[in-house]
Amino acid sequence: MVVTTYQAALDYLYRYIPVPTHRADPAENLTRTRELLDALGSPDARLRTVVVAGTKGKGSTSAMIASMAQAAGLRVGLWTSPHLHSYRERIQINGELISQTDLIAAVNQIAPFVSTLELNAGLPATFAIGFAIAMRYFADQKVDLVVVEVGLGGRFDSANVLTPVLSVVTSISYDHMELLGDTIDAIAMQKGGIAKPRVPMLIAPQPYAALVTVTACAAEAGAPCVVVDDAGTGGIRGYDPADERVRGPIPELFDPYDVYHGPHESALKGEVQLDNTRLAVAAALFLRKQRINISDEAIARGLEQVVWPGRFELVQTTRVPVLFDGAHNVDSARRLVGSVRAAFPGQSITLVLGCSRDKDVTAMVQVFAQMADQAIVTASRHPRAMHDLGALQAAVLASRPNIQVIGIDDPAAALRFAVHHAVANEVIVVTGSLFVVAAGREELGLAGAVD
Repeated sequence: MVVTTYQAALDYLYRYIPVPTHRADPAENLTRTRELLDALGSPDARLRTVVVAGTKGKGSTSAMIASMAQAAGLRVGLWTSPHLHSYRERIQINGELISQTDLIAAVNQIAPFVSTLELNAGLPATFAIGFAIAMRYFADQKVDLVVVEVGLGGRFDSANVLTPVLSVVTSISYDHMELLGDTIDAIAMQKGGIAKPRVPMLIAPQPYAALVTVTACAAEAGAPCVVVDDAGTGGIRGYDPADERVRGPIPELFDPYDVYHGPHESALKGEVQLDNTRLAVAAALFLRKQRINISDEAIARGLEQVVWPGRFELVQTTRVPVLFDGAHNVDSARRLVGSVRAAFPGQSITLVLGCSRDKDVTAMVQVFAQMADQAIVTASRHPRAMHDLGALQAAVLASRPNIQVIGIDDPAAALRFAVHHAVANEVIVVTGSLFVVAAGREELGLAGAVD
């Protein structure tokens, strides 16, 4: 098989999306990823990597770390998922997406090895194939550092075949419970599984049970760890019922602003980004200990220049401001509502909302509805999208029975309708799913490459 077009390359990659009804042993993902990398010459052995796990803030934190390293003059690879508009967003060097030509060549390079694994009844998944392509591409391009965002969980994610120079765990909350577990400590066990012997681990503030669990994972692996937090809160943020039954030690606190005295805010807005920024700055400081010199000036410049679309992204149209935020679980929804209220006090909020059906839709909508003065429910084209707009309307009205709620099938049309009918002192908030956010950004002409 020889791929000659970009679309054919995408078609090849998407051939290997796992069948939802087949639940393979998750450890097989690590085996297949390792086999693919070894078949490609073990490119990860030539890379220095930072692995970032967590439920929320992984992408933003990864983007900030990469931006600070790039500002220091390093050549930086960035692997993230999912993408907003183009698969090529997942594989970047210094903000430049992998070219269509390079992705076509990479697919042709890896396809024979995938065929061998397939014949041996060990189908690798689309994610593992893309990950292996990315690591080989970064190695061939001789990058100085790769920042790797974990896709799902951590313990069995493809990224866990790496031995990084630094591990980072962002905020942990409830998401993907059908795969990761339905308690906060079970989920934290998966996130903390990225710990490696003698590799420092930085942990964001967490509910106590999550903090104890990740700390235990680090101790078992022999990974030194700290909680990145401001003085006074003890690294414990929020409460979870598991806090009453999970007991154990937590690491010492580390406040990077005791060392770094530059700006504490990044170009990424919203209250949630303050914790992500602190964590990313701490990562830059720990990378210094690994002889990856990121100066205070580079930290400040990287924070100022970082770009991560679709996360509390405010866009001014000719009629009304539009805020895009890909919040897609209950905790992210709460943080978004708090940030919107702080940023736009007294302004009318029109909600353009779509969700994936595998989320806790009812609980999410109850939170989102708290900030809505009117709402439009919609559905993306993604196969996981919730298309029952009547149920979404009912969920909004259950929380806000006195507001107007309408349904419009297409997110782009929903946003057009909201902008057309906007009045003075109004803000449109597009949220609930990154796929809905992507459709809205494309409608406003904000997307670069689009598959």
